[in-house]
Amino acid sequence: MGNAESAVRELLLRLASPQFLAEALAILIALAVGFGAARAVRPWQAADAAEAPARSTWPERLLAALLTLVPLLAMLATLLAGRATLAAAGLATGVADSAVQLLIALVVVRLGVYVLGRLLGPHSWVRSRQLTITLALAFIVALALLGWLDAIEAALSRVSLVPGRSQFSLWALLKGLVVITAFVVVASLVARALERHVMRLEQLAVSTRVGVSKSTHFLLVGLGLLLGINAAGVDITTLNVLFGAIGLGLGFGLQSVASNFVSGFVLLMDKSIKPGDVISFTSANTGDNTGSSNFGWVQELRGRYVVVRDRDGVDTLVPNQNLITSPFINWSYSDQRVRIRLPVTVSYEDDPEVALQLLLEAAEGHPRILREPAPVSRLISFEDNGMRLEVRFWIADPVNGVNNVRSDVNRAIWRIFRAHGVHIPVPQRDLRMREETRRRPPAGGAAPGVPGFDRAAD
Repeated sequence: MGNAESAVRELLLRLASPQFLAEALAILIALAVGFGAARAVRPWQAADAAEAPARSTWPERLLAALLTLVPLLAMLATLLAGRATLAAAGLATGVADSAVQLLIALVVVRLGVYVLGRLLGPHSWVRSRQLTITLALAFIVALALLGWLDAIEAALSRVSLVPGRSQFSLWALLKGLVVITAFVVVASLVARALERHVMRLEQLAVSTRVGVSKSTHFLLVGLGLLLGINAAGVDITTLNVLFGAIGLGLGFGLQSVASNFVSGFVLLMDKSIKPGDVISFTSANTGDNTGSSNFGWVQELRGRYVVVRDRDGVDTLVPNQNLITSPFINWSYSDQRVRIRLPVTVSYEDDPEVALQLLLEAAEGHPRILREPAPVSRLISFEDNGMRLEVRFWIADPVNGVNNVRSDVNRAIWRIFRAHGVHIPVPQRDLRMREETRRRPPAGGAAPGVPGFDRAAD
């Protein structure tokens, strides 16, 4: 008890000594300068974040990194100045030296996390949690610099999570998580670098580039996960039971998911669909087999589904398996040009030659209709209500819509027909009302012998 009291008394005397108070004052001043610098650069950081999507040059990126490090650099500069002042006054600088080491480590960690977030992209989990990751890594580095990490490791190693012969401690679990995360992050960086390189290869089709980048990403991340598990000290051969259970689950419960993944790679490799294509497909809840129930533009090719945006701006997630097993129309598969046919019925009282010429005039005035091949009009058949005509024309940009061209040409046909007196007949029916008169029997009953009356007794 006396030793504990003497230790506490010695600690209090050291904390109350002028040397320690001077070092604490220098550290507090450095913290205040750091907070002030952070408040000063906050508006610049907000403006820089707003302009981040348009930033492409290295000076702009370097400026963004400096804005992030300004508070820490201001604290470090202030603390170094305070430490130099204390040394010049002949005071102790042990605490200040430790604080300088911690600040340098914090600057390095903050810069590394910032660069890692930039490399992984704006939507990565590292980019959205930079401050949390920085504080966690800085805490671990601080424990290592202060010499407390070995004691914590020994304490956590004594906590066994799996009782038995093979000891699996809490420290082994934490170490394994850190190692696996590091391997997965490195594999993701390599995969993204390869993806950027592949996507710049103009000699490859877009679907091939996306397929290669996606398959490479999955392969590298999976390899990084296995290497991380092995580096963490877990024997991969002991995971055979787990892999067998996963395979069994894929065979029974995850058939649809596995089929969609395989179908996605098939769609990418056979070049039947790519981002930017205009497709028509049939929904699963409709019985329409014409392929025109859904129309949209392919936005993304994912591992499990294809994102198709329709004309209303609604994104439909179509499973890859549906596009493999069901027919769909790719309006821009081999040629962007599409032929549109518009049927029109005219009366038998009109001259079909005049109507055919008017159909050509209605189609030739539209800016999206091609001049070569030129529009044509045909007399298709003679129907009950009139003559069925058809105008046919080509467009080269189905990505801008097809039904809007149909509407424009139909409106032009209506106006030009009315101007020239051509009639579009409608079905007509004549209804005749026949009134049938009935002869009433005499008031005294039926006369004897009148046919139709049986007077015999039952």
